[in-house]
Amino acid sequence: MGTAIITGASRGVGRGIAMALAGLGYDLCVTGRSALDLDQIKSEVEKQGRHCATYICDHQNVAATVACFESISKTHELTLIVNNAWGGYETMMQDGQYTWEAKFWDQSLERWTSMMDVGVRTAFLCSKYCVQPILRNRRGAIVNISFWSAQRYMQNLIYGVSKAAIDKMTMDMAHELREYNIPAIALYPGLVRTEKVMENAAYFDMSNSESPEFVGLVIHGFMEDQKRLEKSGQVFTTAELASEYRIKDIDGKTIQDIRG
Repeated sequence: MGTAIITGASRGVGRGIAMALAGLGYDLCVTGRSALDLDQIKSEVEKQGRHCATYICDHQNVAATVACFESISKTHELTLIVNNAWGGYETMMQDGQYTWEAKFWDQSLERWTSMMDVGVRTAFLCSKYCVQPILRNRRGAIVNISFWSAQRYMQNLIYGVSKAAIDKMTMDMAHELREYNIPAIALYPGLVRTEKVMENAAYFDMSNSESPEFVGLVIHGFMEDQKRLEKSGQVFTTAELASEYRIKDIDGKTIQDIRG
């Protein structure tokens, strides 16, 4: 299967992707801020007989981020890049107030910096440096984790702008990678049973929710698709690709493609 890099893999979707891919035969490079969480991932992956290199990195720090990805590119023959790292969710509450749905003129600049730097910039830098071994071998793919806020209003202007930037970057990456036969897609998960979601499960309709591992199963399905280059530059939901590839969630459930 080769080696995959997953950014923001400490918890949530990133962790689920990492565990699913390891179970399907991938070796891993994972980044995150929590040494404890990364150590746990490494232990679990190695129990499955796969190699896992961990990189503690705060992706708000551009110099540290560049150094991290340069090191990975020089020491690993990557075949898959999964850009999952994101920011901006940590400050839903500010000064005791729920500010996520505030109008753009009342939004904190901290949220803009977190989403655009930790999210968009990290995806660009990871792809910039880690794509080199993929280009050398002309084998592999880039998957950028995005969401519906790129296409419709979802209570936060900054969120929409940052996800739209991911989708546009994906399209242009695909254009520049096409001559190398390397596809790049944007992938929209549905409602994922992350740690944070489960803490607030009473407020969600969980009937069509996805496990974090489901996202990784879908990415593997894409990698196994002999016609995946035809999908390059496009946006897909996890449920959409799962239906095409006949993938069920880890509990055997079929995830329905409920748009946005």
